[in-house]
Amino acid sequence: MVESSSGPELPTLESVHAAARRLEGVANRTPVVTSRTLNERVGAEVFLKCENLQRAGAFKFRGAYNAIAALSEAERSRGVLTFSSGNHAQAVALVGRLLGIQTVIVMPQNAPRSKLAATRGYGAEVILYDPEESTREAIAESLREERGMAIVPPYDHPEVVAGQGTAALELLAEVGPLDLLVAPCGGGGLLSGTALAGAGSSGCRVVGVEPELADDATRSFTTGTLQTVRNPPTVADGLRTPSLGKVTWPLVRSNVSAMVTVTEAEIVEAMRFLWTRMKLVVEPSGAVALGGVLNRGIAESGERVGVVISGGNVDLSLACALLSDAEPIQ
Repeated sequence: MVESSSGPELPTLESVHAAARRLEGVANRTPVVTSRTLNERVGAEVFLKCENLQRAGAFKFRGAYNAIAALSEAERSRGVLTFSSGNHAQAVALVGRLLGIQTVIVMPQNAPRSKLAATRGYGAEVILYDPEESTREAIAESLREERGMAIVPPYDHPEVVAGQGTAALELLAEVGPLDLLVAPCGGGGLLSGTALAGAGSSGCRVVGVEPELADDATRSFTTGTLQTVRNPPTVADGLRTPSLGKVTWPLVRSNVSAMVTVTEAEIVEAMRFLWTRMKLVVEPSGAVALGGVLNRGIAESGERVGVVISGGNVDLSLACALLSDAEPIQ
């Protein structure tokens, strides 16, 4: 860890390696898949890191386990509290079950039903709130003061970021050097960790992709000033975060080469490709990075490109509606 000029402790590449050691034998070493059709369309050699096949269905398990396992025994005994629209909620709940720790999750009322059910199924106490009336951070802070529980936020935490970076670390170890790493961006935990992992691969650019309707990180990256967005109406529910954080913002500024956005139609198009051509169950948020590769020309001809497919926790009724309306990729 290193201290940033603005104060918060920031993770480093060594932090990611330490997280990998902690996660060994606990997190799934998810597969890397390829597609000749995809390579031909992009004009590059593309490797998809399938975190939709991670425990709890998303990369979030990595960061949640790394952060919670690093807590002291006294902190564990008081329980863990977090706030999340779904994937981090499920991850924290599962880690709590694995480690015998009480978990409380603050979730929006409009969270996907499948994610809500899974979070409760892992044994967490779920507290619902209306995003139009209050913020999850304020509710969590009130609960922390009331119950004395440790907060493990979904992205803005050094151990969470380090844990998320282990997905890209595994990808690089399996396929070798890459010219480009692409990851989706909500609060920046996965993108920051991916960028740290990519720093160990000489000449590797890291690009973040986010929905056009939730473009706070892209605007922040472009202007150099932290931007926010409130309750963006994107289908990628896992990326509806208000802004980058005190940990993730400086890491993105320092280590990410570019940020791009994709439309809602492009997100669904990428999701359809993954479902129909590659037989991968991927949620909209999980398809965002591939949407950028397919539509924004960020990969140069002949490059070796790694793409993080971040999650697969999709509501089936929503998936059917989206995919039935999507135009197929030629």
